[in-house]
Formats: sequence, C-alpha cells, structure tokens
Amino acid sequence: MSRWILVVEDESALGEMICDNLRGEGYGAELIRTGTAADERIAKGGVDLVILDIMLPGIDGFSILEKMRKRGDDTPVLIVSALISDADRIRGLSLRADDYLTKPFNLKELLLRVGALLRRGQSATSGPDILEFGGNRVDFRGLRATNFEGADSRLSPNEIKILRLLSGRPGEVVTRREIVGQLFGPTTSPATRSLDNMVLNLRRTLERDSKKPKHIHTVRGVGLRFTTEAES
Repeated sequence: MSRWILVVEDESALGEMICDNLRGEGYGAELIRTGTAADERIAKGGVDLVILDIMLPGIDGFSILEKMRKRGDDTPVLIVSALISDADRIRGLSLRADDYLTKPFNLKELLLRVGALLRRGQSATSGPDILEFGGNRVDFRGLRATNFEGADSRLSPNEIKILRLLSGRPGEVVTRREIVGQLFGPTTSPATRSLDNMVLNLRRTLERDSKKPKHIHTVRGVGLRFTTEAES
C-alpha cells in the first residue's frame, strides 16, 4: 500500500504540482487548500505525512500543528512556507514540526525530505504489529486494543509509541527522559505530566487493577519497565 501524503497549500497550482510529483514517486497524495478543512481531515487519520503551508485561509498552519500535537497525533509534518525568518522556523520546530523548508524550494529536495521523513517514521514503528499479554491484544498499526474483558479501546499514537518502546525491551528499565525524548523531543516538565497521564490511561485500559499494575511498572525516580507475564 502506498504511503498517503496530505498537501495543505492554498496556492492551487503549486499544490497540484506537488501532488503530481508525489504521485510520480508512487505515493498517494491529497490536496487541501484551507486550514479549517485540513484540520478536520487530519483528525480523521489515515495520513502518513503532512506537507503544511503556514499562511492559510481559516486556521493557520502553526495552529493546525499545535492542535495535532496536543491531541497526541505524531504524524510527521514537513512545513513548506514563504516565512523565512529564524523566529518562524524556530516556532515551527518548537511546535514539533519534523522539518521546515522555505519557499521557493527545489522540488528534488522536497521529495528527498519527504522520503527521509517517511523512512524515519517507519523505523520508529518497526517491529511486530500485534502485542499480546495478560489477555490483552494491542494492534499497533490500527491504534486499537482489546483488553482482558473483551472491551475495545482506541489508543493515541503516543500511547502506542510508549507500548512499542517498552515492549521492545521487556524487563528493561527505560528512563523517563528517554521516553519523553522519543515522544516529544527535547522539552520540559509539561511533557512529563503528559507522559504520566498516558501511562495512567494505558493502565486503566490494560491492567486488571490500574493502582496495582502487573505489566507496566514504575521504577521510582528512574522510569518504566514492561513485562508480558504478570508481575507484582
């Protein structure tokens, strides 16, 4: 299945040219020209990468990116913008854009950056797509979990990332700093509080007693440890 790329660009000719060239590389491509429509489309999911302009009708690109990250959507974002100042670039990257390319740009460079971001995203989610433990079944690719009682739940992309990271190193203590870095990049205390909330939700979904977890363990002052077998 080809990777699906959403191009958010209000200049119709430029957006169509980008989409045509992406399709020529074997990707699926979809053009949206307003910020409001882009925000709604991204929230529906099924997008592997977003090429995002900043100056858009309706919601601007910075606001779209901020809303994505706040709801736990870690889909790679390549900003392509005529805003060339250091302040704009820093703002985009601080909102956790994955890359920033200024207009006018070289089309070959754009395609190379798209390929690099998709490869990076694929390596970050490598490994088995299904995790089973304690009567739970987690579908990493589908962002779904069926717990020991048969209840289905949707997990956020970042909750999936946490489980992938921990389950890929069973029995090993993974530091909070490493986990936060994987989820948010270099950042500060608000991210650690977000991590705590995501771990709490995972325990409520997948542990028989969230207050006495048997699989997702806290190692006080260090980090988290995951075991497939129930452990006190």
